[in-house]
Amino acid sequence: MGTIAPNKAISSLPADYAERVYAGVLGKIIGVYLGRPFEGASHDWILKELGEVDYYVHEQRGQQLIVTDDDISGTFTFLRALQDYGNSADLTAEQIGQSWLNYIIENRTILWWGGMGMSTEHTAFLRLKHGMKAPESGSIATNGQVVAEQIGSQIFIDGWGMINPGDPERAAHFARLAASVSHDGEAIYGAQVVAALVAQAFVEQDIDRLIDTAVSLIPADSLINRLIGDIREWHAQGQDWMKGFRSIEADYGYDKYGGNCHMIPNHALIIHALVQGGGDFQRSLMIANTCGWDTDCNSGNVGCILGVRNGLAGIDDGPDWRGPVADRLFLPTADGGRCVSDAARETYEIVNVGRALRGLEPVAPKNGARFHFDLPGSVQGFTCSDDPACRSVATIQNVEGNSNSGSRSLAIQYSHLATGRTARVGTKTFPSPADRKMGGYGLIASPTLYPGQRVSARVVADQANLQPVTVSLYLGVYDEEDKVQARSAEASVLDPGDSIVLEYTVPDTGGFPIAEVGIEAVSETRANGTLYLDYLTWEGEPDVVFRKTPKGDAWRHAWVNGVSDHMPWGEPFRVVQNEGTGLLIQGTREWRDYRVTAAVMPHLVVDGGIAARVQGMKRYYALLLTRDGRVQLVRELDGRTVLADRPFAWSLGESHELALEAQDSTLRGYINGELVVEASDSSLESGAVAFVLTEGRMASQELRVQPLPG
Repeated sequence: MGTIAPNKAISSLPADYAERVYAGVLGKIIGVYLGRPFEGASHDWILKELGEVDYYVHEQRGQQLIVTDDDISGTFTFLRALQDYGNSADLTAEQIGQSWLNYIIENRTILWWGGMGMSTEHTAFLRLKHGMKAPESGSIATNGQVVAEQIGSQIFIDGWGMINPGDPERAAHFARLAASVSHDGEAIYGAQVVAALVAQAFVEQDIDRLIDTAVSLIPADSLINRLIGDIREWHAQGQDWMKGFRSIEADYGYDKYGGNCHMIPNHALIIHALVQGGGDFQRSLMIANTCGWDTDCNSGNVGCILGVRNGLAGIDDGPDWRGPVADRLFLPTADGGRCVSDAARETYEIVNVGRALRGLEPVAPKNGARFHFDLPGSVQGFTCSDDPACRSVATIQNVEGNSNSGSRSLAIQYSHLATGRTARVGTKTFPSPADRKMGGYGLIASPTLYPGQRVSARVVADQANLQPVTVSLYLGVYDEEDKVQARSAEASVLDPGDSIVLEYTVPDTGGFPIAEVGIEAVSETRANGTLYLDYLTWEGEPDVVFRKTPKGDAWRHAWVNGVSDHMPWGEPFRVVQNEGTGLLIQGTREWRDYRVTAAVMPHLVVDGGIAARVQGMKRYYALLLTRDGRVQLVRELDGRTVLADRPFAWSLGESHELALEAQDSTLRGYINGELVVEASDSSLESGAVAFVLTEGRMASQELRVQPLPG
């Protein structure tokens, strides 16, 4: 079995690294979306009801295509442990376990919350919550072999391969660390094989040599090694994929491996799909899904491996996998501003971890624009509006050119544009009511865009356009009926062949969340033509008051609920925490220098107040009133550190205005307008805001965020 030291020298990155990672991310989410609607079904049921599954079946099953799923959320969330701990090659399992506690909200995000001894991940989370460190939290000694060898370790593991292109040994090393938070034994080996396959797929096309490399990194006498050998032997004997599945079912089926969803049968199907599919993306996904069992997990792993191996061309060589997905994915965690995401954004998060591990500077297409369209075919969630008021026909397509600082842009082709007909193209900044009702895994999110921030976009008019068009930025904002209403910025006329940079400072929305952002075009005369969106982005801290809206419920869903209960009865923000410390969070990781203010009334607390630069449940600064009559400025980061503290007399049921400023490394806490505590700390450079309390009840009418002078 191969081993590796964390500081092993590694090779340079492939020239097409970003594009191959993008294909891997797409392969992962396509595979999950394909298999999710019939997860857990048997092979015989699938054949009878669906036939060979060679394309999406969500509509047949009455389900949405873009859904929350543990395979996606865990994959792209647990990898953040590297970023949070400085992209160090010396990352430990204990630190990855800390990231679980930071990003997971108990009973609400990422995991299947099946209970102690039922859900392996829930079991491990409870171990971590009560102070046990990884890898003990996932060990066989702690949880028993059956629990420790379920499937979860391999379904979250693809990212550790994508950050180690061409270095399967290092991918297997990180996979062991990540998997051991919740798993042990054969589940570790299965995770290592998947991560190594992803890593080696950057540099190796031959399926047999790919598998040879991966199995060389696990014990020769392991069960995973044996089953891989059996599957390859059955294939060499000429068994087709259906006969091969029956052999797997007979020797490695669910009847032989206990628990709710064991690693062994499902790992067998991943290898089976790779061997029988011959590297073809569509055929391999068909086999993984038509075999049954944990279809979204197996399909997601196969999709990622072959996405990396085959690149975008391999995904596009067949039916339109990418169009219905439009890069979209949800990542519900305690970092709510990252929930509404897309494949291109997650690609560059992964790419920059891979670069950091090699001592390279990060890359950010088009000067860090949020929506840059610089990856081939990428639309980053942009779709044409289905608002009946937008009666112009519009289509979108990623194309080469029409960019000042990049290589690609988003072409918006419109027809029948005239008075009363608008072409509107946008992307979500907050989930819709339909998204929140999708069922299954919970959807918890904050908006990504807020009042006070400045939106900008560069738009180019095709030289072949026959008429000028009027273009503007627009926002979709929730109203009192929780429906989205468009609000347009000041418009500009764009002549054929010209370009313009549109800018818009987001106005106050009265507490209603912003649901989408994009551009729209109108014309005084009948017009057909093409516009190119080079980029769309925003910057700056918000200037916003969070309050209860007169009607509608979207404002409450914009808060990431990390408390026992948020009950807007009487006070809009009445928060309850039954045990430990809870946070009610809103905002994004990008906010840096600002002042957060709220009048808080502790009714019964150990401590309570407000927080800034919040990066999850275990990473933030807070200004707290404590039960023993003090005010404290604290840093929560791998445990609580008191940065400043002094006596302050207060009483339960008494309201005090708290304000916390974070500017560069300076932190200042105010009570009722008076500076009471101050400290310097540079551990957390940015993040959201929150109400925070330990064991009790606290209330507030509103919370305000204001930018500080630069």
